[in-house]
Amino acid sequence: MTLQRVETRDQVSLNETRYRISGPVRADLANVYPGKVVIGDTTRDSQTRLSVLARSDWRGGIGIENMEGAAEVDRAWWSTANLRHFRHLTLPPLATQTAASGVSGVFSVGAIGELSDEIYAAFEKSVRKYDNVGDSWGSELAELPAVAKDVINIRLGGTTYLIFSHTTGYTYTSNGSSFTDDTEDVLYMAEWDDRLWGIDNTGQLRFSLVIGTWTDDAKLPLPDGSVTDLFIGRDATGEPILFAMTTRGLWAHDVNNARFLATEFGLPEHPDNGRGSTRFRGFAAIPAGLSIYRYQDGASQAVISLIGPDRDDGVPSDRRGTIKHMVASHNELLAATDATTVSGRDVFATTGMAAHGAGALPSTGVISPAIGYSYIAGWNEVGWQVKWLSDTTENAITYMMVSNAYDKYRLWWSHDQRVYFMDLPRDIINPRQISDFKYASSAQHEDPWFDAGQAEVDKIVVRRRVEVRGATSTETITPYYRLNYSSSWTAQPAISSDGTTTYEFPDSTTPYGTEFRAIQTRLDFSRGDDSTLAPAVISDTLEYRKKLPAQSVFTVTVDISTNYGGLTPAEQRAALVTAAASNVLVQFTYRDDSGNSRNYWVDLVSATNIESTGHDETGQVRLQLVEV
Repeated sequence: MTLQRVETRDQVSLNETRYRISGPVRADLANVYPGKVVIGDTTRDSQTRLSVLARSDWRGGIGIENMEGAAEVDRAWWSTANLRHFRHLTLPPLATQTAASGVSGVFSVGAIGELSDEIYAAFEKSVRKYDNVGDSWGSELAELPAVAKDVINIRLGGTTYLIFSHTTGYTYTSNGSSFTDDTEDVLYMAEWDDRLWGIDNTGQLRFSLVIGTWTDDAKLPLPDGSVTDLFIGRDATGEPILFAMTTRGLWAHDVNNARFLATEFGLPEHPDNGRGSTRFRGFAAIPAGLSIYRYQDGASQAVISLIGPDRDDGVPSDRRGTIKHMVASHNELLAATDATTVSGRDVFATTGMAAHGAGALPSTGVISPAIGYSYIAGWNEVGWQVKWLSDTTENAITYMMVSNAYDKYRLWWSHDQRVYFMDLPRDIINPRQISDFKYASSAQHEDPWFDAGQAEVDKIVVRRRVEVRGATSTETITPYYRLNYSSSWTAQPAISSDGTTTYEFPDSTTPYGTEFRAIQTRLDFSRGDDSTLAPAVISDTLEYRKKLPAQSVFTVTVDISTNYGGLTPAEQRAALVTAAASNVLVQFTYRDDSGNSRNYWVDLVSATNIESTGHDETGQVRLQLVEV
């Protein structure tokens, strides 16, 4: 199609036909967006023209990389901040690193246990007791024959024991000073029916009513090395029984017939299936890679759903890993993720399903190897938050436990040859109301990418408002942002006083807005030497507007009262009908523009005729042409 030119006054060209017009061409802006929208806290509606993204609640937890609508406004992509409280995003609880053990060489902490209100740990083979007052692990109490693999605190025959299992048997003590080795193989241990149960590497289950005396029971019909854990759960009738977790799925113990029965919870074979399984709020939590299966048996059926931190969009690549251990606390299910070396592994489907008779859940892909930072995450049946993040990619979290030793309800864990602890709340607390709550020194919070629901449309971010409390010259919050999936962050001035801080885009000197397709925000928290002080974000708000390319609607009155351009009035009218009936856009111009920037492709949406009658074809036609 030839691009048209118009050089004559009172003339237009439409669909390669020239017409004489009566009066001027009227051009109006056609693509104006409807009124503003508010996403998030809908009480923040002071803007009359700009749309608002208002974040003041992050209790939905981590795991959303790209935000899809208002339903995900309470989610984060990644965060080490405390996410549990409405309008109070702040530092996480303080993690305390205990003193070095005194054990030399390169080693790992195989197990941590409690006996008589005191904490013991196996540093490789060296068992030591923690001095909570002096922060010391003291001298060696016993040397295990092999590296510890599991630990249990149990009462048998009226005596309370602390028992460490290892690859050559187990070692026990009742007083913390005298330790006894036994060669009976009980690699994983559990307490049930007033008995100590253990299972070895071959899948042989045995029990003990008196320490040191064992009776063989069921044996798994699986190859050696298949067992990954032994724990208590409920069967289909609701009764607690023993379960053995294996690399191929879950097996239930039939105590009356001394046998194992395969449950309907089968899994694709994986070396880490079920390691560190535990019970939490009436169901069994079973890890597989970074997935966690919620297995709830009862009412004559088993129901399985996925609750792990790999749901939705997962976690950043350097935070992926394998869950090695899980424990339950009053408020959260806690999972220790080893992200130091991640082998390629299956990514499991993320929808819940009834598993009775369903067999294994299908995999949906494979994640490639990576190296990252190990961490502990907590789940409260609403969302995941990160409790602690390692500062090195070299070492994994090797063990974890919850204890009330020293009259302190704490999470204990081992990492990089050291033992750490963190005070845990016994109830649901608001840290603002606790004057001696101790906070970590720093945290970083990343919100999801936001494209206002239309990635293809350009937007303009005009300003950002961050409301804080508890900020001082040493307790600060530094906002960041980045645009269009860039890897580079732009820092905004740090906040060191309470109230609302407003940031203009691109800056306060030139506040005309910054164009974006997608935008991501971040908040970095830092405190001073006083661990009881922490800054908190009440809300983080972006004000923006969608911006469409300039497109027009043209109104023009065509005069067909005489012959024009070699066409009679009837022929001109017929040409207009052809343009209106076109299934594709037609060309329209009223300028002589060598750059072709004012040749418009339009849709003829309205034609209002003023006609004569009889054989008189003359008249005027009012056209409305919309640029698309």
